Amino acid sequence: MHAIAKAIDALNEGFGRLIAPLIAIITVVVVYDIAMRFFIGRPSDWAFDVTTMLFGSHFMLMTAYGLKHHAHVEVDVLKRLLSRRGRALIELLGYLLFFTPFILMFISYSWSFFERSWSRSESTYGIVSIPVYPVKAVLVVAGVLVLLQAIAIVIRTVGELTAGPTSSEDAP
Repeated sequence: MHAIAKAIDALNEGFGRLIAPLIAIITVVVVYDIAMRFFIGRPSDWAFDVTTMLFGSHFMLMTAYGLKHHAHVEVDVLKRLLSRRGRALIELLGYLLFFTPFILMFISYSWSFFERSWSRSESTYGIVSIPVYPVKAVLVVAGVLVLLQAIAIVIRTVGELTAGPTSSEDAP
């Protein structure tokens, strides 16, 4: 089971490292748009839509990477007072009762959202028509990656709960 968790970690680590440089492309597009405003007196027709789509895609595709590295907000006021096994139990219940059902619902709604956009060949409004459905597909991909990372966390948490007690078991 730990091999599955390691494979999921490796997938999300690789994907996160692949997507992270997208922020540099976003920066270049924003700088281009600012330069157009400054030197020509008018922004480009496409830069705002492109930066919005790229930033949204970047944010969503980095969520599983962030979850893997615990870069999310966590309220651990009570958890830190518990033993290692108590913390693992709270984490397991949180993922199974709240996180996983939410992510499954997110994937389901995102798929419907993408499917509708794809069937209508949805695009942005304005002078430059940019397809929107690829960005909506990102929601589905990001949801699946986050679900996989949640599975890896649950696998490790179950392993921690089934492991024998350690000498620091009762120390918070």
